[in-house]
Amino acid sequence: MTSADGSRHSAALATHPDPADPTPTPGGRLPRRPGPLTVASVVLLLPLAVLAVTTDRFLTLDNARAILASAAFVGITAIGATLVMIVGSAVSLAVSQTATVVAMVFLVTQHLGLLPAVLVALVCGVVLTAVQGAAVGYWDANPIVLTIAAGFAVGAAATWFSGGTPVYPASDAFVVFNRTLLGLPLSVYALLAVTVLAHWLLRRTTAGRQMYLVGENRAAARAAGLPVGRVTVLAWAFFGGCIAVTGIFLASFNTAATVTLGGTLTLDAIAAVLVGGTAIAGGRGSALQTLGGALLISVISDVLLLRGYSTGMQILVKGLLVLVVVIAVHLRTTRGWR
Repeated sequence: MTSADGSRHSAALATHPDPADPTPTPGGRLPRRPGPLTVASVVLLLPLAVLAVTTDRFLTLDNARAILASAAFVGITAIGATLVMIVGSAVSLAVSQTATVVAMVFLVTQHLGLLPAVLVALVCGVVLTAVQGAAVGYWDANPIVLTIAAGFAVGAAATWFSGGTPVYPASDAFVVFNRTLLGLPLSVYALLAVTVLAHWLLRRTTAGRQMYLVGENRAAARAAGLPVGRVTVLAWAFFGGCIAVTGIFLASFNTAATVTLGGTLTLDAIAAVLVGGTAIAGGRGSALQTLGGALLISVISDVLLLRGYSTGMQILVKGLLVLVVVIAVHLRTTRGWR
């Protein structure tokens, strides 16, 4: 039986809780403290915001369009890479080479018509990556080693196919992909469409939910009877489709394809996924977060470019950004931050 003094003591504790006691507040929620990812975001974004607003020509409509157009090429690929990383397949190091081959295939098939050329390019991208996904999903191949080998093979095929010279289209039907709608390139709308599709796939379908489960614990997922191989191949096939779309837009924008067309696409896509907070070990991530990561990478590149910094400096800054975010995500995962 509780005494009057005990009741008053309990009421006092409820009114003035012990700071060391994780008792819920009167609203019923535990007091929250910022996690390492939140802290890292603030530390990184504040200086970037100051640097951006003090950069000449940054706060202009034309520059905003340029940022969105730049983010589209990286973002479309990064959205596909998000599914691969969520399913626990780490990263692919053959993105640039695959996009280059797809671009070449798209241009040389222009004589068939625009739609057939697009379909052939999409099939090429999907097949090249789905085969790698099958090796990872069914035979547990190491994705890093596998994609390094695939990158060499695909790059060699591109060099052999083109003879080391630029590949030009047989017609100009591809220029439709260089058009703008409401002042924005079609690639920006393609980025939004791919993001919505990936978000729906991950959040609203059985296959998407299975991707998270497989990425969280592949052995447990296999023991539970989940189709690990099929789910992994699906993620990689979607990734291949995204690379193909990027390759089509790159070919259309450049009006030709060379063996160096892909540039730093591989590293930029990986950076966008990681900066978006997707766990490289799998089981956690979001297409919307990756979209934000792609925009951030594009903004950083734009600011550094406007300030006259070299490509090497841009790569260095993006590399440091990825390092900080990966460490923050690791700390959040291992220390149980929420």
